[in-house]
Formats: sequence, structure tokens, C-alpha cells
Amino acid sequence: MEVWDLYDMNRQKTGETMIRGYKIPEDRYRISVHVAIFNGEGKMLIQQRQSTKRAFANLWDISAGGCVVAGETSQMGIERELFEELGIRHSFERTRPHMTIKYENGFNDVYVLVLPELDLSDVVIQPTEVQAIKWATKEEIMQMIDTEEFISLNKGFIEMLFFFRTHTGTIEGADKLPKREYKPMPT
Repeated sequence: MEVWDLYDMNRQKTGETMIRGYKIPEDRYRISVHVAIFNGEGKMLIQQRQSTKRAFANLWDISAGGCVVAGETSQMGIERELFEELGIRHSFERTRPHMTIKYENGFNDVYVLVLPELDLSDVVIQPTEVQAIKWATKEEIMQMIDTEEFISLNKGFIEMLFFFRTHTGTIEGADKLPKREYKPMPT
């Protein structure tokens, strides 16, 4: 039984929880997490969802994802999901999501991870969740969306994932700007 913390519209915990599978109460939200993993060639690791999944069975999806369970932070949730689905251990402790996307019943924190040396033979898929994995180019994923082999993601979202593979923000050249020095706040 999976239990989720519930949040208000400002992403503050309400102190309420709910059991997965039930309708999320009005004006309450959950947190889901996803990670897109890229190799040194700029290809994304994608997974084919298991045929027994209620949503998007047999379709291809980005690397890993799921819901944050009660007591977890977003970072703890993505660490757990990544290990559960693909057997990959990676610390997200000091990592913020590249983006957070709101949806009807929650917040979706999306992380981008570049693992240039990741060998697919080292990945251990969880057979109850994932039936196959492979590396794919942006063009291959776009084609899979067109042929309905990939979950029905917006192509603009895929473009953003590939953009964030090599960028940390939205301002062009921000990494070249001089660093600002800030004074400590008075106590």
C-alpha cells in the first residue's frame, strides 16, 4: 500500500495523507518525479513500461519516475524510483529539479542526469515495472510519439529535456556571466 503526503496549492504539506488508488481531494495535490538520463552521445535512456501497468502499458517512457511517498522529499523519491526501476544508485540530495510542471492533481519534478559512461548491461530493470530499456535520440523519440509507441508526451517537453541536457537555465550564456557576491543578511 503506497501512501502519499498531500500538499496545498503552494506546495506546503497539509499534514494529510492518502492511499494510492483513491481520488485526490479537491484543493489537494501530490508530488511525482521523473528523471531523464542521457549518455555521452546525447541519447536518452528510455524504458518500455510493463504490460501489466494500468496507465500506458507497453509504451515507451522517459528513463524513470513515479510518486513521492509519505515522508519523502522530491530528491528521496527520485533516488528511490531510479533504483527500483533501473537499479541505478545516484544521490540527488543536493540537486534541485530542472523544472516543475503543474498538473491537475499535483506537481511533477523533472530531473535531468548525464551519465556519460552508463553501460546498459549494468542496468538492472525491475520486471514488474519495466520490460525493456534502450538509448534513443530526440528524433527517434519524436517518431515513437508519432507512431504512438511512446507515452503521449508533448513534443515540446521532449525538446526541453534534450535542451536541459546541456543547459542549467533558460538564459543563454548565463554560465559565462560574472558571479555576484552577496552580503550576509543582518541578524
